[in-house]
Amino acid sequence: MAQAATPDAGMLKRGEALLNKNCAMCHAVGTSGDSPRAGAPAFRTLGQKYPIESLEEALGEGRVSGHPDMPEFRFEADDVGAIIAYLKSIQQR
Repeated sequence: MAQAATPDAGMLKRGEALLNKNCAMCHAVGTSGDSPRAGAPAFRTLGQKYPIESLEEALGEGRVSGHPDMPEFRFEADDVGAIIAYLKSIQQR
């Protein structure tokens, strides 16, 4: 998926809103705070384990997790771009 070199504020807000709606019940989706569910990684640390871009396909085709409690999510291409842009913007190295 092609993305602009610098995502605009609207795209970042959209990505953050999508993650808050779909993921915040278990994961910390912002730049601080703990995940509500023990063992659920804070999204700001995902870049320490994988390149954020590697999540694009899973988000677009249906995220399947290794544990039974995580629902499957499928996002439209524009939403995937917004989510990836937001995730990149909050990474802590």
